[in-house]
Amino acid sequence: MMTFPLLFAAVIGFNHAFEADHVLAVGNIVNKRTSFRQALRDGLFWGLGHTSMIFVIGCLIILGKAAIAGSHFELFEVIVGISLILLGGYRLFRMRGHDSLHHVHDTANHRLAYTIGLIHGLAGSGAVVLVAMSQLENAYESVLYLIIFGVGSMLGMMVVAGVFNLPFSRRIKATTSFQMILVLVSALLCIGYGGWMILRYFM
Repeated sequence: MMTFPLLFAAVIGFNHAFEADHVLAVGNIVNKRTSFRQALRDGLFWGLGHTSMIFVIGCLIILGKAAIAGSHFELFEVIVGISLILLGGYRLFRMRGHDSLHHVHDTANHRLAYTIGLIHGLAGSGAVVLVAMSQLENAYESVLYLIIFGVGSMLGMMVVAGVFNLPFSRRIKATTSFQMILVLVSALLCIGYGGWMILRYFM
């Protein structure tokens, strides 16, 4: 019989997708899209990357008995902050031409989403694994928790991607100035939050 924490793992994973750094990262990835379907796929790939990293680290800790100091996970937060700054800076760089909003290579954007998801999974894995180990009876249930959590987070990121893509849909792509403002605000927020994550580490 499935234990109580496992029943809510997907819900917790879904909610996890809406953390500020996740939302800003995905928002800056999907604002290149005019296709709602492709934006959802970007969210899915981000979730896959996030889940992959959490699963790998979780298995190393739970099954491999690897020890990772809490200070390392704090350092991983700095890496996430750096990735946010780079992502936001890249979007500002790409604002030179309006066609950058409408012509995106699908594979390249999916790879970017997966890579950013991996980095964010690196930082978030510590807390997730701790919950899995502290509330479940054995290692196999803990691993199952990570899988269910990952499915929930993938669904959550698809929702985030879909919501953030709406202002960039084909129906309103004629309003280029409005889209450019949204891209600018999204990129600056991404850079600002990334800087705050780095500063927080040294405070």
